[in-house]
Amino acid sequence: MTSIVVKSCGPLTSLQDWGRIGYQGFGVSPSGAMDRRCLAMANALVGNAPETAAIEFVNLGGSFVCEDGELRLALVGAGCAASINDTPVAPNTTIVLREGDTLQVGHARSGTFAYLSVAGGFQIEPQLGSLSFHQRSRLGGLNGAPLKAGDRLPCKADAQDVTPMQLPLEPLEETGPIRVMMGPQDDYFTDDAIQTFLSAEFSISPQADRMGFQLNGPQLEHAKGFNIVSDGIVDGHIQVPGSGLPIVLMRDRQTAGGYPKIAAIISADLARFAQMRPGTPVRFRAVSRDEAVAAARQMKEWMNALPSALVPLRFDLTTEHLLSTNLIGGMVDALTHKASDH
Repeated sequence: MTSIVVKSCGPLTSLQDWGRIGYQGFGVSPSGAMDRRCLAMANALVGNAPETAAIEFVNLGGSFVCEDGELRLALVGAGCAASINDTPVAPNTTIVLREGDTLQVGHARSGTFAYLSVAGGFQIEPQLGSLSFHQRSRLGGLNGAPLKAGDRLPCKADAQDVTPMQLPLEPLEETGPIRVMMGPQDDYFTDDAIQTFLSAEFSISPQADRMGFQLNGPQLEHAKGFNIVSDGIVDGHIQVPGSGLPIVLMRDRQTAGGYPKIAAIISADLARFAQMRPGTPVRFRAVSRDEAVAAARQMKEWMNALPSALVPLRFDLTTEHLLSTNLIGGMVDALTHKASDH
């Protein structure tokens, strides 16, 4: 069976799809890809459904070897560069990996999360309907664990005849403040706290992982204390514990909690928020339910249209073509030693 073998990878590298849906009533976290936009793009390049499981990288990349056949893969997200046997690969393209070839995935240069999809997906038994790895419960992944050097991931080789393509698109991106819907416990905060939440600048704390991102910034004052009867939590809920500092709950979150939730990040903005690195400034803007639904619908339509945006991959590596792929992620001024992105 054709496999991709892990030679090296970061400690948080794991398998992620759209998550373990339908089990929150039993206390099972949904988990799943932190950036569904990039996962959908990588899957489109290899002919998969948007929700198909892929390898998720967190800041660090890795290296992989193809065994017993040929693979079609795609890497999208966080500005990660790729190369085959030290030869650069254009971004947002189908990668053809032949037996014995080594794929090198670079570290994140913009954002945090990147995805490596393989045509047809992985021949691995799901747990509760998903391959998504959840750190605290040890559900999903490969044998209930993140990926490590020496792991062998069997692939569905019958899907490897997909035509190499390129995707001349970037993830659907909103700009400006992260949009939120207020509540359900915004009445647990003073009017000044609500105004501060919607006007002040916060930043992503280094205390951020797949379970939650703590924010640095002004403290939000509670009006009725900071304990409630535990109730349900969804992706993007913003809890405010006794410290007054908001915590945005992410894909590996618990399913219920006892701190009041001032708001929730809308689903269309959650991936954009997830890609923010520690220290990144962030502001919030309240929107109506109708606007949140419209944004979610736009995101779904964008994902559904990805296959129609594909164009055949060019193999003529002319100077003009290489320049158009923007393989350089930054430069350093030799006089000032200041880095800049390009």
